[in-house]
Amino acid sequence: MTVLEEIFERLHRAADAPLVQEVRDGRLVSFSGRDLLAQVSRVRHFLRTRGLKARDRCVLLAPNSARWIAAHLALMSEGIIVVPLYVRQMPAELAAMMNDSDPALILCSDAALAAEIQKHWPALPEIALLETVFASVASVSARPRHHADSDPVTIIYTSGTSGEPKGVMLTAGNISHTIPCTNGRLDRLMGIRDGSSAKPDRIFHYGPFCFAASWILLLSALSRNSVLTLSTDVTKLSDEIKLAEPDYFINVPLFLERVRRRIEETVRTRGRLAPAVFSRAQRAYLARRDGRSRFIDSLCLSLASRTMFPAIRRSVGSNLKALICGSAPLSAETQLFFMMLGIPVLQVYGLTETTAICTLDDPHHVEPGFVGPAIDGMEMETADTGEILVRGPNVFPGYWRRPSETGKALEGGWFHTGDRGEVNGNGNWRITGRVKDLIILSSGHNVAPEPLERELARRLPQARQVVVVGNQRSFLSALVAADSTNGLTPAAIQAVVEVVNADLPHYKQIRAYQIVPEPFTAENGLMTTMGKLKRDAIAARYAGEIDRIYGKKVV
Repeated sequence: MTVLEEIFERLHRAADAPLVQEVRDGRLVSFSGRDLLAQVSRVRHFLRTRGLKARDRCVLLAPNSARWIAAHLALMSEGIIVVPLYVRQMPAELAAMMNDSDPALILCSDAALAAEIQKHWPALPEIALLETVFASVASVSARPRHHADSDPVTIIYTSGTSGEPKGVMLTAGNISHTIPCTNGRLDRLMGIRDGSSAKPDRIFHYGPFCFAASWILLLSALSRNSVLTLSTDVTKLSDEIKLAEPDYFINVPLFLERVRRRIEETVRTRGRLAPAVFSRAQRAYLARRDGRSRFIDSLCLSLASRTMFPAIRRSVGSNLKALICGSAPLSAETQLFFMMLGIPVLQVYGLTETTAICTLDDPHHVEPGFVGPAIDGMEMETADTGEILVRGPNVFPGYWRRPSETGKALEGGWFHTGDRGEVNGNGNWRITGRVKDLIILSSGHNVAPEPLERELARRLPQARQVVVVGNQRSFLSALVAADSTNGLTPAAIQAVVEVVNADLPHYKQIRAYQIVPEPFTAENGLMTTMGKLKRDAIAARYAGEIDRIYGKKVV
């Protein structure tokens, strides 16, 4: 039985039970298995009236909702390849990806966004608004299509080092291998609970389903005994989490860093004693891990554990069993901070091309700073360059209509991740850097710096070079190399930055910059003899300047 068939079986078994919830106006709106099946049936009827057939592509452009889930299941059940896209992407970029995927139909939640996309691609196929799709009263009750392992089920677009989006094809076989692996780790976290009376997992989710990690969480949630609560307003995440009372949810490092700063700021405002006890407890916790704890420190840690930490845990999530973190590297310091509070943080490492997952932390054997062991069936090794190479049933078959790019990515039968890493004696992997010049923000967004650098340099002819930085940071910044004779001014840079930012999505915008007086050359070790920037060397040379950029409050 395929993952999709298992999900439909569960929808039928849980016909009267809430499976998905949306947070609306401070309350939970539930959808049972019967509700979801009815919605799926309406969409399947609509697709058939439009003449779509197996292996056609259909774009799904909408924010997370029960309707998004139903539309996706309906498309898969008809054998149609789903192309999920991000509603916050710029219309021009959306049009380019749609054009590349050559869809037979576009399902869109927003008429204004559809109109903007049409300006960039006048020849686009039919766009159907979800309101129209779900207004259908006819239904299709047929079982979902049975997929062979080799059948593609989705094309998820991701950025390459050139900045041009590439469509990652994922198959039924990819997810058939991945979902049992994720469920196995979740069973380790929650404990295997058998029987119809078993309490379901409570899962909260705020990341867009068009991203591979979110999509895998969705399929995992639908295939196991769980209730999935969807955020509808990321500005109210704290309130939504309290309402959902989740056992676990997926995060990006940026969110955990913000929660940590909020906790630390709250403690600082509670007078003189609380900050002192909290700070001493932190030192004691780290010292105890290193085997050098002192009595007075242990006393403060014990006091904080009994008086302060329980209240903090309740403010993050009263029933949390763990926070799951992926999409970008998480600092060991932040991971240890939550572990000190009694909230385990489990790390996941993977790429879209690996069906979102290569490694998963074992909930019972977490090592801070590491991302866990390889999942079952996944082979991982490092090349001479330190690059992580992987192969296994969850590795994608190729990029959509890009045979040359596919050949490079899968050279030698291994997928070349572009990440550097190392494995310890326990089999746990640590990610140490990037091979490819791809910036991963702490929000999880991937940004190719070269197109931004070229555009800034084109508009700043008086600059010698421009380098975009921001790996593992919350926003992008630029180092602008000048010399004493070219008359480059902050005002000129600011004016150009504003012009360039106007056409970019929020995560690609340059939020700060720093003029550096020394151009990057082979002589000073900041450029290769072939004229390529040595990004690691530049980051090391100007580490102080970069830290000062991110130490400022930038709005």
